[in-house]
Amino acid sequence: MQNKEQHQPRIIIAGPTASGKSSLAVELAQKTDGEIISVDSRQCFKQIDIGTAKPTRDQLALVPHHNISVLELTEEDSVADFKKRSDQYTADIEERGKAVIYCGGSTLHLQSLIQPLDDIPEADPANIEMLNQTAEEKGLDFLFDQLKNVDAEYAQKMDGLNRQRIIRALDVWHQTGNPFSSFHSDDPITLPEGYRFFALHHPRKVLHERIAQRTEKMIEEGLVDETKKLLEEGYRRDLQAFNTVGYKQAIQFLDGELAKEQMIKDIKTATRRYAKRQITWLRRWPFVEWIDMNEISEKEAIKKILVA
Repeated sequence: MQNKEQHQPRIIIAGPTASGKSSLAVELAQKTDGEIISVDSRQCFKQIDIGTAKPTRDQLALVPHHNISVLELTEEDSVADFKKRSDQYTADIEERGKAVIYCGGSTLHLQSLIQPLDDIPEADPANIEMLNQTAEEKGLDFLFDQLKNVDAEYAQKMDGLNRQRIIRALDVWHQTGNPFSSFHSDDPITLPEGYRFFALHHPRKVLHERIAQRTEKMIEEGLVDETKKLLEEGYRRDLQAFNTVGYKQAIQFLDGELAKEQMIKDIKTATRRYAKRQITWLRRWPFVEWIDMNEISEKEAIKKILVA
């Protein structure tokens, strides 16, 4: 591993969804001769562009971005996979003398940047296949009930029925006989030397308005058509990539389970809840430097980051 003292500080730009991270990161990268690594659990997938709020073509042209559209829609991804890619991107960027800017709001991915991952067994393909088959035959609720029996702590922390996480937790239990939660470190998280960690803040009412505006924009830009096209091309509804706010509701609309107005309402509600979870997570870390975007301009925020 390279000595970080040889390089500019690695800057993390985090915050809840719709807080303006991407725009600020692009401006910051231009000021620092930097490159951006997306810390987002869905922007890494190809073809799902609108609902993941990927950087625009103009933004991608202005500054090199990494971890954007690098995986096929049918692939699965994990925090460990992301960390491997991130380490490679970071080493390459710093080798070329550029600044590294991490930008995103996926909390476990952010944590992986600053805390070593726990020593969890690699996924067992046979287990994964068996558990996926069980989910198809008996439903995800059946597997979730199993998880509650063997790892109530992890099941309680889960937000909704996340197929990938349920199957992964049961895979580890089948391999080791130990609950998935037992592999998670309780050590306090500290910010390693050579990193600066910033998070963007908006008053709740303002953030909710930004979320509503983003949702309306996604609908106008063709979120439903994008989803319909992918389903017509034969992509399965249960792909990890589709387990995403926006795409889940669009699929429900296309399947006749939701009216259009209810779909839009549900997307806004789910996004607000997601933003709240992101903020709660980030508030646990005392080293995060919050920037109130309601008080200062983007230009002033960048100046604050550069002199910090």
